[in-house]
Amino acid sequence: MRAGAIACAAAAAVLIFCGPVFSQRPLASDKQICDVPADSALGLEDYPTTIMLHRRLLRSRPNDALAYYHLGFAYGMVGRGAEEIEEYQRAVTLGLDSWDLFLNLGLAYTDRQEWSNAAEALEHAVRLAPERPETHFNLALVYERENKLSEALKEIIISRRLEPEDHEIENTNAVLCAEMGDLLCARNIWTHLIQAAPSYSPARINLALLSRITSTAPVR
Repeated sequence: MRAGAIACAAAAAVLIFCGPVFSQRPLASDKQICDVPADSALGLEDYPTTIMLHRRLLRSRPNDALAYYHLGFAYGMVGRGAEEIEEYQRAVTLGLDSWDLFLNLGLAYTDRQEWSNAAEALEHAVRLAPERPETHFNLALVYERENKLSEALKEIIISRRLEPEDHEIENTNAVLCAEMGDLLCARNIWTHLIQAAPSYSPARINLALLSRITSTAPVR
């Protein structure tokens, strides 16, 4: 998960709780190499060179699915989201079916707030790699944006089980509890998180906000 990345989600009446944003793009899979110079540039995070070399490669190897994936990844890292998605889709059409490709595709759609497309891609990433906490984490955040809170909570609980020490996952679990009206659950999680990680400020901020609610209304 991306450490320290904070956004806000509306929850519990008019108050706002702080929760994590979507993960950064994971590095494109290094288990396969489509071209040594092109992939070396990718590994060095030299994205303009990566784009140039992969485009040159694809002129001679137009059916190289991995090259389209790497090209799409580089486009995404320089903020060219439409081209990123287009290249990922070409890779999928040519048969590439890796969890990180679909995770990146889902994250590209979240950048454009295309929640339905993002959910479809991330659901496939979950099917391909159910052991990866980031697939469940990001799918949970998309479900939250779609107001599918029960589904979001299910995914975040799985993510938390897979990575129990991750503070952002735990905080997101509490935010979802609060959004669903289970303020006691949210309070218990934030209290535990403050005890386990005193320097993690979102938990303190959120617990203080929750106290404003519970000072005027009973906690369920």
